Amino acid sequence: MRPTTATPGTDDEDDVADARRGFVGTRSPAVVHAADGRVVWDADAWTPLLDGPRPDTVHPSLWRQARLVALHGLYQVTEGIYQVRGFDLSNMTLIEGDRGVVVVDPLISTETAAAALELYRAHRGDRPVTGLIYTHCHVDHFGGARGVLTGDDPAHGVPVVAPAGFVEHAVAENVYAGTGMGRRATYMYGAALPIGPTGQVGAGLGMTTSTGTVTMVPPTVDVVHTGQEEVVDGVRMVFQLTPGTEAPAEMNFLLPTHRALCMAENATHTLHNLLTLRGAVVRDPHLWARYLTEAIALFADRADVEFASHHWPTWGADRIERLLSEQRDLYAYLHDQTLRLINQGCTGIEIAELLTPPPALDAAWHTHGYYGSFSHNVKAVYQRYMGWFDGNPAHLWQHPPEAAGRRYVDAIGGPEKLIAVARRAYDDRDLRWAAELLGHLVFADPGNAEARELQAATFDQLAFGAENATWRNFYLSGAAELRGGSAGTATVTASPDLLAGLGLGELFDSLAVRVDGPRAAAARSAIDWTVTGPAGEQRYWTRLRNGVLVHGPGTGRDVPDARIRISRADLLALVGGAPRADGPVIDGDAGALDTLRGALDEPDPEFAIVTP
Repeated sequence: MRPTTATPGTDDEDDVADARRGFVGTRSPAVVHAADGRVVWDADAWTPLLDGPRPDTVHPSLWRQARLVALHGLYQVTEGIYQVRGFDLSNMTLIEGDRGVVVVDPLISTETAAAALELYRAHRGDRPVTGLIYTHCHVDHFGGARGVLTGDDPAHGVPVVAPAGFVEHAVAENVYAGTGMGRRATYMYGAALPIGPTGQVGAGLGMTTSTGTVTMVPPTVDVVHTGQEEVVDGVRMVFQLTPGTEAPAEMNFLLPTHRALCMAENATHTLHNLLTLRGAVVRDPHLWARYLTEAIALFADRADVEFASHHWPTWGADRIERLLSEQRDLYAYLHDQTLRLINQGCTGIEIAELLTPPPALDAAWHTHGYYGSFSHNVKAVYQRYMGWFDGNPAHLWQHPPEAAGRRYVDAIGGPEKLIAVARRAYDDRDLRWAAELLGHLVFADPGNAEARELQAATFDQLAFGAENATWRNFYLSGAAELRGGSAGTATVTASPDLLAGLGLGELFDSLAVRVDGPRAAAARSAIDWTVTGPAGEQRYWTRLRNGVLVHGPGTGRDVPDARIRISRADLLALVGGAPRADGPVIDGDAGALDTLRGALDEPDPEFAIVTP
């Protein structure tokens, strides 16, 4: 975290006016339910908290951001363009065409997407959805697709536009490491925390994530190069591909007729993440800055309003260029200065203590770390170039947390002495040191109630001082775990639609990462598969040996134990962990399939994070 040099409340009139501008109406109550009656989104939940005075338990700058982000309803951006904001973590944008409306980024859940579309139609008429655009491959920009496109063939001739590589990257992020990311995302977004002065007050980018049904309608139109133009329901769009920025597949686009620019998630009202706390591939700030420079050159003179997939729009050519330029300078500064200090011998954790933004950038509200932070972004740049090892051989082969914890406790003189030292640190407001000490004791002796409560109290205090919403949520979620709470995984992203989007290679990759290597070290299974489906027959082979599942197209080089003919639907059921389907036809050793299934581990969506 960094100190806030700007004074909250002194220069934010423009943001307040922009966030409220164009308000049309909202839903009352602004609560969205799933088919089974459970609440998947409650936009009203923050109103009592944010309508009152700021509590001492929330950073002033974060409080300001939360009050802006919590605004919800339908807003007019410009003639023919509307946004539904505050109905999920992200925004849904609606562009009116000749026959209906083109939807941009249909939120996370089908339930919230359907509610947002219903709100739009209540004020603008029952226009059909005539196009769908995914700006990038993160779930909060495609998960609600079947809430706006319905039926057995939801696209039914409606163009679905996405950047090249969209499906591949959407699947990789939400399936391969989906359980781990989903568990950590619950901490990051605070979806399971109580809303209140000592609890969740947003996530910086939006308030939190909805918890409904995740879907995906596959794209039908790929954007493959910058400058590509498409016309959807009479709406002309000019695209800029920006792969490797905020997402590995992402794009901005200009609506020339409307003089409106969509910057996806590449320029919002916060410093974004180069490496999210939930986990992801490290993003490239050097490339990110270059694409923002390109966007300024391509579009800045052709737009009167800029809007994005989060937060509120910016109006006026001069203000748009300033926003894009300052965002560009922010990522370029992080990149260049981290590398400068790397080449002076500093490690990531040292650079994070040394580096702060220049005053002119720090004075702009939209550069503040409500979602990303200077501290963890610097470490991400270090990781991108240098990896996890800081060059000190003392850190090459460290003990894991439980083993290290026992040794630290013993070296300090036992649990009582360690708690005494930690309590002094807590009283002296050296909270980082208290958290580190107590973490060793909790991992050495997870049943030590005094250590758990003191560490939870330490996390509380760190949370209350955090400008960054995701840091606050992580600290408070960690405190809840220490006090016996389990948030589980609030939003499950590995949905049937995402599994259906996998190619055979990716399907078997998703099985390979579940093989319990030690348990399966001596197991052998050789299968040649014939997979049937709408696209005809596909042949594939898998071989399990040495605790590894290797696979490829065609047939294997050796004689298989079994040849299995299976429908794609039954294969998806197998990958999804369903009981063995009746459909497969097995020629040869039926035990080969049982051996493969027996080698698979089941992911744990409730694994501990701050305890062993």
